[in-house]
Amino acid sequence: MTQAVADGMAQALTQPALRTVGLGKLWGGFSANSDITFELAAGARHALIGPNGAGKTTFVNLLSGALQPSSGDVYLGGERVTALPQFARVKRGLARTFQINSLFAELTVLESTLLAICERTGAARHWWRAVADHPGEIDEGVSLLESLGLGQDLDCATRALPYGKQRLLEIALALATRPKILLLDEPAAGIPRAQSRELFEVLSRLPADVTILLIEHDMELVFQFAERITVLVGGRILAEGTPAAIASDARVREVYLGEADHG
Repeated sequence: MTQAVADGMAQALTQPALRTVGLGKLWGGFSANSDITFELAAGARHALIGPNGAGKTTFVNLLSGALQPSSGDVYLGGERVTALPQFARVKRGLARTFQINSLFAELTVLESTLLAICERTGAARHWWRAVADHPGEIDEGVSLLESLGLGQDLDCATRALPYGKQRLLEIALALATRPKILLLDEPAAGIPRAQSRELFEVLSRLPADVTILLIEHDMELVFQFAERITVLVGGRILAEGTPAAIASDARVREVYLGEADHG
């Protein structure tokens, strides 16, 4: 192995999976995000929190390519992707879910997953073929759904699933793209507490090579799941650190967590 190759491998292992430099978004005269410089470490379990209107979803939309920034840049690994559309970022390993899911209500759980897998593998180009003509994709879909606790629901219509399982299916569709980075926008929104705990247990078992950034309002879930937390207030980063550091930060307690919360 040459020194140049070794140096390149070392850099790949140490560089952030995703980062932003001076990222901002203006809506007219309103600054939704302002000068956000942020790094997401490879393999991280990272939470983005903040009060309503803090600019969290806008920030994730900028990361995913759903919105173009007014200033600053987004990098995936070492590649600047600021001008790339969403589909191109998905091809580079960035997937996301939304606050409100957008699933195919009439398709079964397995059919929905197969659509996502076939789109990734290119099998979707052969749309005239029967599903049974894609045994490899079927096996992959079944395995993925079983890993997320949906193995008993393969033939269930999506519209008939409990809402918590619909959120799991949305995560399955994102994972079907084989992402390097998974952006989760309030995955537990609208789910009863017992189901949200189950969902986060599933998330905690995802492969370590999938980097996760999530937005979540439930602080108990955040503090159990995240290894690192970034606090956004008024479209800017207020604080960042370990859960313990964030829980003890007086500024965070004042503007978001509440003086009585978390000790």
